[in-house]
Amino acid sequence: MNFKLLVLAVILLPLSCTEKYTPKPRGFFRISFPEKIYHPLDNRFPYQFEIPQYSQVTSDTQNPDQPWWINIEVPGNKAEVHISYYNLNKQKKAARELLAAFMEESRDLAYKHSIKANAIEEQIFVNPGQEVFGTVYRIEGNAASPVQFFLTDSTHHFLRGALYIRATPDIDSLKPVIDFLERDVIRLIETTKWE
Repeated sequence: MNFKLLVLAVILLPLSCTEKYTPKPRGFFRISFPEKIYHPLDNRFPYQFEIPQYSQVTSDTQNPDQPWWINIEVPGNKAEVHISYYNLNKQKKAARELLAAFMEESRDLAYKHSIKANAIEEQIFVNPGQEVFGTVYRIEGNAASPVQFFLTDSTHHFLRGALYIRATPDIDSLKPVIDFLERDVIRLIETTKWE
């Protein structure tokens, strides 16, 4: 009986597969993006800019002693922009000395991603009408933070921001999300003004 089943299986096995097998490529989830509509940040902060309608502002709970530090969360894309702010006049050091230290710290934080980054592009931002000057760091590759920036008026205000996506850094699958959110960060930078 067993011999007959074995012979039958050997005969039917080659006849059962008539199509050539082709392995399927690895796929990624479909990502849908909301329409880009912006509104101003509420005016209780010493800085102002526009944020997307699909985002929400939360306090930075890890730094409760810093009232102007916030997170702009985009829950639909598991992303957030961390914003930290310093009033250069309220510090004990001279504003110029403090500004240089904050600028260098921002650069160091951006370049900490150079281990995973393919490239880091620095772009100078200048808006003399609103007295906003700064640098945008675009970090290409599998870095945890693809966009970072700092903005200042060089005498009173210093604002630093970093976009983080709460997912394993995989540039192949996250590229559409990064491109979508990078435009929001650029809009934030372009609409920044001081109160």
